[in-house]
Amino acid sequence: MSYSIMPKYLILIAALLVSCGGILTAHAKNKASPLPGGASSLSETHGDWAVQCRLQAIKDEAPKPLCSLSQQQQDNKGSRVLAVELQPTTDGATGALVLPFGLQLSKGVSLQIDEAKAGAAQPFSTCLPAGCIVPLNFGDAQLKALNSGKALNLIAEAVSGDEVKLSVSLEGFSAALNRVKELLK
Repeated sequence: MSYSIMPKYLILIAALLVSCGGILTAHAKNKASPLPGGASSLSETHGDWAVQCRLQAIKDEAPKPLCSLSQQQQDNKGSRVLAVELQPTTDGATGALVLPFGLQLSKGVSLQIDEAKAGAAQPFSTCLPAGCIVPLNFGDAQLKALNSGKALNLIAEAVSGDEVKLSVSLEGFSAALNRVKELLK
């Protein structure tokens, strides 16, 4: 009887040690986390913008935060109309727009901050099931304009030839961008 009970206890003890080891490892990873409170991920809202961070480990290096600011808009049926995501760089920000199907891809999309003159059309790079992608690359001057603006207007042409104007609210943009920069320090 002691032989049949003993393996059960050993299995229980081994399982307990493994689970405690997992808890200790997770605690050690969280303790080294550069995110607030040792978190492994973070999600915040700043006005109409969301800040998302998660830790990304590369090989044996300490995990580093991967953060972005984004905004998604949906129609009254809950379908996504557009999405924009940006990551700060040393001299601005890069990211992408995801726009709906039905746009004249060869015409690209012009960006306009508030009522300023629209910039040159930005080309689409590809379309995926989620929508059509326009890469974004903003320099410092453009970021300053976005920080003080109220809306980023997207001007495109529908396949029908009609002008399509979408608007991305900039409420909370500055706070979200500053928060992402702070989290990436």
